Amino acid sequence: MTVATASRAPSPESRAPSRAPFYKSLFGQVLIATIAGIAFGYAWPETAGKLRPLGDAFVNLIRMIVGPLVFCTVVVGIAGVGDVKALGKAGVLTIVYFEIVSTIALLIGLVAVNVLKPGVGMNIDATKLDPSRVTQYVTAGRALNATDFLLGMIPTSIVDALARSDILQVLVFSVVFGLALHASGAAGRPLFEFIDTLSRTLLRIVGLIMKTAPIAAFGAMAATVGMFGVDTLAPLLKLIVSFYATSALFVFTVLAAIAWWSRFSIWRLITYFREELFVAYGTSSSESAMPQVMDKLERLGVSRSIVGLVIPAGYSLNLDGSAIYQAMAAIFIAQATNTAVPLREQVVLVAVLTLTSKGVAGVAGAALIVLAGTLAAAHHIPVAGIVLVVGIHRFMGQAMAVTNTIGNAVAAIVIGGRCGQLDRDRLHAEMESHV
Repeated sequence: MTVATASRAPSPESRAPSRAPFYKSLFGQVLIATIAGIAFGYAWPETAGKLRPLGDAFVNLIRMIVGPLVFCTVVVGIAGVGDVKALGKAGVLTIVYFEIVSTIALLIGLVAVNVLKPGVGMNIDATKLDPSRVTQYVTAGRALNATDFLLGMIPTSIVDALARSDILQVLVFSVVFGLALHASGAAGRPLFEFIDTLSRTLLRIVGLIMKTAPIAAFGAMAATVGMFGVDTLAPLLKLIVSFYATSALFVFTVLAAIAWWSRFSIWRLITYFREELFVAYGTSSSESAMPQVMDKLERLGVSRSIVGLVIPAGYSLNLDGSAIYQAMAAIFIAQATNTAVPLREQVVLVAVLTLTSKGVAGVAGAALIVLAGTLAAAHHIPVAGIVLVVGIHRFMGQAMAVTNTIGNAVAAIVIGGRCGQLDRDRLHAEMESHV
C-alpha cells in the first residue's frame, strides 16, 4: 500500500496568523483561567479544594481519546509509508535518541541538586517519617525491572490496553497492525481509508474537548493552591524553585542546542505550542496535551509515520522533566535526612534510574513510583523520605509536564529531519505564522 499520507496539509487557518483577540484564543483563555485559579485558591482555599474534579474530568476525557487516536495515527502512518525499512531505521534512531537525552536530563538534575542543595539544613529524622503514606508507591516500585517492562509492552488484549490507556502497549499493537495492513496491498485500502477517516474524526473530538481546557485549568490550579496553601509549601519552596530552574536550564541549553543543530528555534517551538504547554501546566499532565501536539507536529511538516512512532513512544520512554525530578528528589531526600551519598552511589543511582524510569508508562503517580523503585533498588536512601515530596508533587508535576511536552516535540522534529520525513519549508513557514 502506497497511499500518500506522509503529512497533513496545513489548513488555511494554520497558514495565517490568528487575529482573534487575546481573550478569545485558547492560549489566552487558559492563561487567564490559570491565574484566576491561583487567586481563587488563595482567597477561598476550602471551596477551591473541591474543584479538583474539573481538572480530573478533563484529563479523563483526553485519556478516553488518546488510545484510539494513537492507534489510528500509527496504523495510517505505517500503512501509508512507502519504505517500511526507513521506518525501522527511525525506530532505532528514536530509541537511541531517547536514551541519550533522558540520561543527560538525569545528569543535569543530579548536578543541580548537588550544587543548589535544597534539602541541606532540614535535618529530618527518617525514623519519624510515616511510611504508610507512600505504601502504594513503594509496593509498585519494588516490582520494577527490565524483564517486567519488556513483557509489559505486549498487551494481553488490545481492548484491555485501550481501556487502561496504556500507550506503550497500544503503540506495539498498532505497529504490528500497521505493518500487516501495509503488506495487504490494495486489498487493505478500504480498511486504510476507514481508519484514516476515523483518525480525523477523533481529532475533531479532541477539538471539542479542548474547548473545556480553561475550565479544567481553573479547577486544577484552584484545587492545588487551596489544598496545599502557601504555608505548607514554604519549607519546600527551595526544592520547587530549584526544580523549575533546572528544568528551564535543560530546555534552554540542551534542547535549544539540539534544536539549533536541527535548524529550528526552541523559542519559536515553544511559542507554537504555547496553548498545549499551558494546558499541560494547568492540569499537571503532559498526556492532556498529547493529541494536539501530534496534530500540530503534522502541520509543521513532520510525516504522520514519524509522529505516530515518536510521540507515543516518547510519552513512555522520553520524559525529560520526570528524569530531572527523579534525580533531584532522590538526592533531596538524602540531604534532608542527612544521609551521606558518595559520588559512586550517585552514579549507581543514575544507572538505576535509566532503567526504572522506563517501566511505568501509563501508571498513575508514575514519577513517585519510579522514585520509590529507585530508592528501594539502591538500598541507601530511606524510601520513607518520599513523604517529604508527596505534598508538593503536583506543583513539581506542572514543570514536569511542560518539560516532557517540549522534549517530545523536539524529538519528533529532530528524528523526522534525520530520516528525511520533515518538510523544512513548511516547518519554518508554520512557525513564523504563529509568532
